[in-house]
Amino acid sequence: MKKSSIWILTTIISITFIALITVQVRYMKDIISLKKDQFDESVQKALHQTSRNLELNETLRYLEADIRKTTGSNDSVLSNAYYKNFRQKVSDKNPSTSPKAMIVWHNRNSIDDATKQMQEAIKNRYVYQKALMDEVVYNIIYTASDKPLSERINFKLFDQDLRTELQNNGINLDYHFVITGQDGSEVYRCPDFNTEGQNYSYSDVLFRNDPSNKVGLVTIHFPEMSGYLYSSIRFLVPALIFTFILVVIFFITVLLIFRQKKYNEMKNDFINNMTHELKTPISSISLAAQMLNDESVPKSQGMIKHLGGVVTEETKRLRYLVEKVLQMSLFEKQSAIIKKTELNLNELVEGIASTFLLRVEHTGGEITPFLEAESADVMVDETHFSNAIFNIFDNAIKYKHPDRPCNIDVKTWNDDKNVYLVISDNGIGIKRENLKKIFDQFYRVHTGNVHNVKGFGLGLAYVKTIVTIHGGTITADSSKRGTSFKISMPLIQS
Repeated sequence: MKKSSIWILTTIISITFIALITVQVRYMKDIISLKKDQFDESVQKALHQTSRNLELNETLRYLEADIRKTTGSNDSVLSNAYYKNFRQKVSDKNPSTSPKAMIVWHNRNSIDDATKQMQEAIKNRYVYQKALMDEVVYNIIYTASDKPLSERINFKLFDQDLRTELQNNGINLDYHFVITGQDGSEVYRCPDFNTEGQNYSYSDVLFRNDPSNKVGLVTIHFPEMSGYLYSSIRFLVPALIFTFILVVIFFITVLLIFRQKKYNEMKNDFINNMTHELKTPISSISLAAQMLNDESVPKSQGMIKHLGGVVTEETKRLRYLVEKVLQMSLFEKQSAIIKKTELNLNELVEGIASTFLLRVEHTGGEITPFLEAESADVMVDETHFSNAIFNIFDNAIKYKHPDRPCNIDVKTWNDDKNVYLVISDNGIGIKRENLKKIFDQFYRVHTGNVHNVKGFGLGLAYVKTIVTIHGGTITADSSKRGTSFKISMPLIQS
């Protein structure tokens, strides 16, 4: 599939996922908003009814006080005294002398008389009740509003009434409330009051029909309001989580597709490069064989020796290329056999450096050793580990700066647990954006004007694999002055 097709498909699916998540989030917000509006309306209803009940309770207290004043009775017989007093006042106005239930229905005339007597009694009762209520209303108007709020409100009864009204409106949350005067002074605060949840607070006026300087204000808030609102969308959370997981999996899949496509392109480049590299030794060997088999060509001792040398060198080169590929294929299949032996890292590095000394001196440079590790015994596979260090030295020479001789510094030191090896050169260096990719298979840094460097991008990948298998780590640092590789290996503990 073309990269453009992958991008188009990725864009379409991404837009679809974004739209799906947007719809879900918006739906959740709408549910929360609706729940909040319903809650606000229920709380305001409860507060308004509580405020009205407060005024009704105050009116009832004044009624009871008036009845108590009229009858002189205590609270335990208040109700009976009220009705006795009422009947006495009605008797003074000549009401019917017989209760309704005791009227004897002898004939039509007696029924008419009884009806008239009942109507007269009801009229007299209305006149009395109206006079009684007028007296109470005047008392409330001229005396109640002069009292402070702390005397007019039974706070315990107010709390009970408020809780009942909230429950009647379907709200069973814990709440805290405070009552203040018109001037903002605090009159009462519930004992367990705290400031949590004050973002969701509601207020209502107490004694709203009193003079403006006598009214009160009740403010209520709900500490658990957030949990109450978000509980309404709890069933949508799993859907949102699963959608998010799908989005993550999708982007990981897209990333893997692009990475795989990149690896395929790198492998194609590798195959093309390898084919080109293999053609040269095969052509050289084929040409030497043709010359040896051609009877028309005179074969002197020098020519035979020269052709034999060509075959030998090109065979070595061909074998080296094949071994490079086979090494990485073995590690990809995890079928490489590692035979660890105890070696001294100082001695191993010194031996490898000596084999490169002539090549380095040929460029006019030198290898400078600083083998300062006092403890350098490690358990490694000598062949593979030597090849890994060999690759680092080989790269230092291949990627030398064209305007200066190749100089290589080799340094070792150790601590209680690890021995460290640093191989530094003064070559062309590696750009920072390429530095983190140099250990990837088939990756080759663009070398600009350097066209004589051949390879497949497998050398440093092989080094990384070998060091990791032996329990070590490798890092690289580079600048325009050259590149440095640092290898850390665990010491053999006694």
